[in-house]
Amino acid sequence: MEAAKGGFVLSNLAEVVERVLGFLPTKALLRAACVCRLWRECARRILRARQRLAWVSALEPGPADSHALVRAMARELEKVHVLPQTVLYIADAETFSGHEECHEQKKARKRNSKETANALEKLLPKRCQVLGLVTPGIVVTPMGSSSNQPQEIEEGEAGFALLFPKIDGVKIHTFHFSKDVKNRVFDESKFAEAGLKNNPDLRVVLLFGYNSWKPGATRFLHQIVNPLNEKSIILAGGQVESFTSLTSENNNAQPGDACGVVGLAFSGPQIQSATVLLDQDVADERTAEAAMQRLKAANIPEHNTIGFMFACVGRGYRHYKTKRNMEADAFRKFFPNVPLFGFFGHGEIGCDRIVTGNFVLRECNDIKDNLLHGYTTVMTLIHLGSTKANQV
Repeated sequence: MEAAKGGFVLSNLAEVVERVLGFLPTKALLRAACVCRLWRECARRILRARQRLAWVSALEPGPADSHALVRAMARELEKVHVLPQTVLYIADAETFSGHEECHEQKKARKRNSKETANALEKLLPKRCQVLGLVTPGIVVTPMGSSSNQPQEIEEGEAGFALLFPKIDGVKIHTFHFSKDVKNRVFDESKFAEAGLKNNPDLRVVLLFGYNSWKPGATRFLHQIVNPLNEKSIILAGGQVESFTSLTSENNNAQPGDACGVVGLAFSGPQIQSATVLLDQDVADERTAEAAMQRLKAANIPEHNTIGFMFACVGRGYRHYKTKRNMEADAFRKFFPNVPLFGFFGHGEIGCDRIVTGNFVLRECNDIKDNLLHGYTTVMTLIHLGSTKANQV
């Protein structure tokens, strides 16, 4: 009799079913949604309410046959409570690709970047946009809490994946511009096709140049960055080793020999953002903290906010006289509850700028500054708006 009553409740009372299913991680919830129509509708409502960023971090090296990020993703995606719509993953270039690609030691590791990227993509939903990058070093916040101490990992195996669910009032999309060797002039109509022009809700553009050592790469990056250098848009990013994944509904690009730019665009009136540039004069704890104070003065809400750090490979502990984690520690001091992610790369993109609603502070000159830098760090905050009160 009791079992029959329980079966009736779980088959007919949506409030009870939704309460019970709300404890399930996303993969288990999707399996439960196949039971009946009621459970399917309850699962849909639960997923729509889960609008907070999640992430997977990998900081420990492991067996040579797979990258630590692949193993961490396979394990943690069984536990996450969001359905990823857009994923940005970044991993260290040397171990992601395997030593055989970096140092021509063909038997050192039994993997390459294409195989590793495919393994990661297969773990994610088919309709998910995926942008994957490899860089010389990684900045990552360990899993478990947004207040965990971020780590600057300049050497060794590491990576992270940011899992963005569908968020009300926010649109995130990937883009890719590849240099056309036959045409020195970039067709700016491609900006509109990518949603980077004629888009009044565009707030933040993260740009990543790849194959920067190729002839004409710097000039091409200028052609992309300069037209986007508007006071109402935050631009931030840097030069990476290469991109390994770029998938979306309209684009499945494969890494090639050409140079180019990939990135993420964030649109939505509720988005707020700010960036600060730490130049070469920022060389000790005092000046690093002063830069973070400038970022703090932007008054970006810290709830549902993510931090990015794009630094030159020449900074880190070498720049700060062997003291490690200097900039990440300074960030955590002023932003105790904001997770920080990023990389050490071959050049940085950004300047001091704030965009919050109708208020814009632009400290770049009106003559359209060169936003490309070297031997600097760009710190960025992106606030994705207030989350639903009933979110699981």
